[in-house]
Amino acid sequence: MQEPILRAFRAQGWSVDLACTDGPGHGAELAARAARDGVQHIVAVGGDGTVHDVANGILRQGAATTLGVIPIGTGNDFAKLVGVYRHDPARAVARLVSARTQRFDAGRVGDEYFVNTMGFGFGAEVVRVRDAGPARGGWLSYLTPVPKAFFGFRPPLFEVGAAEHRERGYMMMLEVCNGTTAGGAYRFAPAADPADGYLDVCLVRRMSLPRLLVAIPRVMRGTHAALKEVTLFRTREMTLRAPETPLLMHLDGELRTPPGHACTVSVAPGRLNVLVAR
Repeated sequence: MQEPILRAFRAQGWSVDLACTDGPGHGAELAARAARDGVQHIVAVGGDGTVHDVANGILRQGAATTLGVIPIGTGNDFAKLVGVYRHDPARAVARLVSARTQRFDAGRVGDEYFVNTMGFGFGAEVVRVRDAGPARGGWLSYLTPVPKAFFGFRPPLFEVGAAEHRERGYMMMLEVCNGTTAGGAYRFAPAADPADGYLDVCLVRRMSLPRLLVAIPRVMRGTHAALKEVTLFRTREMTLRAPETPLLMHLDGELRTPPGHACTVSVAPGRLNVLVAR
């Protein structure tokens, strides 16, 4: 896969070097090193996990380096925001070389950034079950774990605090969105804009399995806002506390277990330069 992509870039007149990752987190190290060396563009070839790592490397370095994406992953949600979703690598390259640079927001939790979505509760549990199961391709890798995740899941007590919304109760999930979709097909925040300086939050209260099965198609269509269990709001900063259970969260589909029972999620407006295809 790498050589055809290199040839496609070179055919377009770009000078490119290849750096291969050897596991989670390595992409951040490689990207940070390249950004320190003054590399103008870093192109993440992979899925949302690879994009997450590369973006973190750039963001932690605080460089003006621009992020590009060649999507060959499972969900490829970030690729939808930059105009290369469902394009084969050669076509994605052709679109990238004529792309414009746009400044995107980034979300932040502790010392780690996310560029598409992060979440607590059921969404993180689905990721955990997916990661523990056999490898699958496409958005089905996020759909097939749903029943198994549900039967082992107990909605945690969450305390949500933001200037725009406060609530305490047992909740299925909170998805905090910079982009519109997560898991390849779930439109948690259909009106989200990754360059508006806000995060879009989808809060889902506790519900039964039959109710969840009714809700899933609506989330996939982005018409779930009318459900009584759902609240959508936009914010620049939100705190979340889980007084009864340890926190489990995902950042761009990567599982994390922060220390303690509380964390703060905030937006870093216009922090990341991104290649957006015309």
